[in-house]
Amino acid sequence: MCGIIGYLGPQEAMPIILDGLKRLEYRGYDSAGMAVIGEHGLAIRRSLGKLKELENLLRQDPLDGQVGIGHTRWATHGRPSETNAHPHRVGDIAVVHNGIIENYLELKAELIKAGHRFSSETDTEIISHLIVKHLEDGAPYLEAVQRTLKEIKGSYALAIINAGEPRLLVAARKESPLILGLGEGEYFLASDIPAILPYTRRVIFLEDHDLVVLRDGEFLLLNREGQRIERPEHTITWSPAMAEKAGYKHFMQKEIFEQPRALIDTFRGRINPDLGEVMLQEITLSDEAIKDIRKIFLVACGTSFHAAMVGKTLIESLCRLPVEVDLGSEFRYRDPLVDRHTLLIPISQSGETADTRAGLTAGKALGAKTLAIVNAVGSSIARDADAVLYTHAGPEIGVASTKAFTTQLVALYLIALFLAQKLGRLNRDDARRRLAELLKLPTWVQETLDLDAEIRETGRRYMNAHNFLYLGRGIHYPIALEGALKLKEISYIHAEGYAAGEMKHGPIALIDENMPVLVLAPRSPVLEKVQGNIEEVAARGGRLIAVTEADNLQVRDRVESVITVPSVPLDLSPIVLVTPLQLLAYHIADLRGTDVDQPRNLAKSVTVE
Repeated sequence: MCGIIGYLGPQEAMPIILDGLKRLEYRGYDSAGMAVIGEHGLAIRRSLGKLKELENLLRQDPLDGQVGIGHTRWATHGRPSETNAHPHRVGDIAVVHNGIIENYLELKAELIKAGHRFSSETDTEIISHLIVKHLEDGAPYLEAVQRTLKEIKGSYALAIINAGEPRLLVAARKESPLILGLGEGEYFLASDIPAILPYTRRVIFLEDHDLVVLRDGEFLLLNREGQRIERPEHTITWSPAMAEKAGYKHFMQKEIFEQPRALIDTFRGRINPDLGEVMLQEITLSDEAIKDIRKIFLVACGTSFHAAMVGKTLIESLCRLPVEVDLGSEFRYRDPLVDRHTLLIPISQSGETADTRAGLTAGKALGAKTLAIVNAVGSSIARDADAVLYTHAGPEIGVASTKAFTTQLVALYLIALFLAQKLGRLNRDDARRRLAELLKLPTWVQETLDLDAEIRETGRRYMNAHNFLYLGRGIHYPIALEGALKLKEISYIHAEGYAAGEMKHGPIALIDENMPVLVLAPRSPVLEKVQGNIEEVAARGGRLIAVTEADNLQVRDRVESVITVPSVPLDLSPIVLVTPLQLLAYHIADLRGTDVDQPRNLAKSVTVE
């Protein structure tokens, strides 16, 4: 959510900041703004709506200068408006902020009592006021910032400029992502890597309570106590082109079609099919520590939660260990039965999801061993966990997650196989067979992607529906949830996923001749039960869509539409089955003319509660 960009160097800041904001659009926003310090001091431009509005404003009234900050805002405190857009200026100070200041009402009351006047409804504006207050009290600028950081409670990523210190850019973070980019005689700040990739691949991932001071030719990192610290520099290996659309109409479409490659990158170097071995060097637990595990918790939000539900089935069936799946927002506020015999696996594409990160923190405090599944290298969850298994999906720009989901499923399958081997519950011949099947997975997904044109026509048939029902059983129930989520996220059609066996416990009342019902019906141990659900829907006039194999005539003959998939092993079928659901949601949304990559009210990374 929200996007921050900052620049200090020899180049004009405005075009760099604007370009960076465009590359952060996927995070979701409702307004945007920019502040630049030039010959004539500090100047700000802000606008409501999409970046094109800010771009038009800057075209009419450009900003000159080589130091600046920019922001795309997603409203938390205060309605979307130009007044509430960032940057927020008080006197010589301008601030952009991602996060939530929890004690802002208390601080605001004190500032008003001291004579300060506020112009917005946001929590962010108090940061500018606090810095100015400390400056008026005689504190040096950097000390004024440090005092302010100690007063505010909550989460923040901040970038601050001061007209009184025109060649200085200050930034700080706590529980919200912020990275420092190192160029040749220039520095960049950003919420995410794609914003600065055209300018540098050298980055430092800032950590909680880090304070960054940028001056011409030098940067300084300070901790909460004001002591100088060092952070490792990383080189980003993927290119700017990987974050571009590469000829596709939308990022989401591109990312759906990138899945065969992404799946390969997830298991590449981690399996030896000939020997029947899964080699996860990232898992540093000893064999004794693994055998000491009595319970596994999978903690995630949104799409990653659906991946965790599939992971539960995989791990329990292969490892014979009890697995619980928790929403991060629920796990953090209950008293889970976690101890040193527990393995906690947080799952997050961005590695910055606030509730999932809080769940990780809570689990560690109770003594759990922790292993994160993350896509974004160097992210907070990746750094906080004892070990991390990166999915290597590459940048995912579309707000609706696709390749991150399928690569998470592969990562969970690898973990299940790895633990099963260590626990002596998977013999070598079975492992060889399963790994040989895994090698075929990208081909099976590609075969499904090759049906894109047919799936688009299926989407055209149902694009005007007002409601959708998705049904699945067993390991396919989470895929029904994920298919419904994709459709509602980007097409704004009300859609619900249900365990097919639960249809008679409520959803059946909704079925009529206007209700499309998509049923996941591949060959499986529960296919006969699913066929019974199909008959129940047909008897009530529902418009049936089946996802099944081409030769499954028992299902094909009873439905209105069929989406065919290859015949694949049960444990890998969720990855294959979700692919046409992603395409169906994409095409329905595209045909309806919605903003596929930036659906309303949604943010790519939910970095606040």
